[in-house]
Amino acid sequence: MNEAKRKIALLIEGVNDPIRAKTAVSLIRYRPEEVVAILDSTRQGETAQSLFGIGGNLPVVGSLADVPSADTLLVGIAPPGGKLPQPMRRAVLDALERRLTVVSGLHDFLSDDAEFAAAAQAQGAKIIDVRKNNEHEVANREGIDERCLRIHTVGNDCSLGKMVTALEITHALKRRGRDAKFVATGQTGIMVEGDGCPIDCVVSDFINGAAERLVLANQQHEIIVIEGQGSLVHPRYSAVTLGLLHGSMPDGLIMTYEVGRTRLNNMEQFPVPPLPYVIQLYETMGQVMHPCRVIGVSMNSRNCTPDQAEAERERVRRELGLPVCDVLRHGADELADAVLKFKQEIGK
Repeated sequence: MNEAKRKIALLIEGVNDPIRAKTAVSLIRYRPEEVVAILDSTRQGETAQSLFGIGGNLPVVGSLADVPSADTLLVGIAPPGGKLPQPMRRAVLDALERRLTVVSGLHDFLSDDAEFAAAAQAQGAKIIDVRKNNEHEVANREGIDERCLRIHTVGNDCSLGKMVTALEITHALKRRGRDAKFVATGQTGIMVEGDGCPIDCVVSDFINGAAERLVLANQQHEIIVIEGQGSLVHPRYSAVTLGLLHGSMPDGLIMTYEVGRTRLNNMEQFPVPPLPYVIQLYETMGQVMHPCRVIGVSMNSRNCTPDQAEAERERVRRELGLPVCDVLRHGADELADAVLKFKQEIGK
C-alpha cells in the first residue's frame, strides 16, 4: 500500500452517495495527488465536485478506456456486508485484462474469485485485498509504553466519521509540531495511511491482540490516534468495537455523532441512544481494561446549515461540558487542544 505516485481510478459504479462511497471520498480527500478519475458509467461526464462536494474537476468516466493513464483500479465503496456488487465485475475484469493493479477492501476477497484470479494470472496483474490478514495471536499486555498517549475515536453509530476525525486530529497535532500518528483499523484508513490492520476481518479471539499489536507497533510516537470501528450500541458491529476498545487500551476517547441521525445506520428499527448514555457506556467498558474518559466530541454536521451547526455545537457543549466541533466544517483545532490539555493533565 505504500506504492509511490499511483494513478488510481476509483470504481464506484452506481454507488455514488458519500456514505456507501466513503472509501472513494476519503481517497479524494486525503490522496488527491494519486487519484486520476472516478469510474461510474451512470454519472459519466460529471465531476467529483458535483458528486461529493470535494475533488474539483476530477472527472467521472464511463470506462477505463477513458483514462489510459490509470495503473490502479481501487474499489471505492464500503457496502453493508462487504460484497462486490455484480455491476462492478466487468470493470474489475477490464482492469485485470489491462494489467492494472486492483485494490479492494471488501470482505469478499477478489483474489479468491476464480474468474478474477485466472484473469490476473493470465495477464500478470496483481490483486490486493486490503482486508486479508494473518492475525492469530491473543493479547498479552506486555511491553506497553505508557509514555505514549493513546487517543481513540468512538461513536454512537457506524459510518459517522470516526476515521476522518482521527485523521484530522492527527494532522492538527502535527501542525503543532507534535509527533502524532494516525493508526488505521479499517480498509479505507489503511488505503489512506499505507499501514494498519483490518480489525473487522480478524478472527474474534484475536481482535484484542491485533489492536494491542497496533499499539506496540506505533508507540514510539508521542501520541497515537486510533481509528474507531462500529459502535458498542450497534447490533451488527458491537463485537469488533469492544475488542478494539479493550485491545488498544486508550487513555482518551473522542466521541463522534451525526446531527439529526435518530435511527441506527442500516438498522432503522433501532433508535440511536442519547450521547450521555453512550459516553457513560464507553467509559465504563473502556475502564474495565485501562483508565479512560471521553475528552471531546466530533460532530458530523453535513446535513446542517452553518447556523444550525453552530446552534447544535453550543447545545452539546452546554449539555456535556466538553469541546465540540465538526472537524471538516470548523477544523480539528479544538479537539487537538483537548488532546494536549488531557496529555498534560494525566502527566504523559
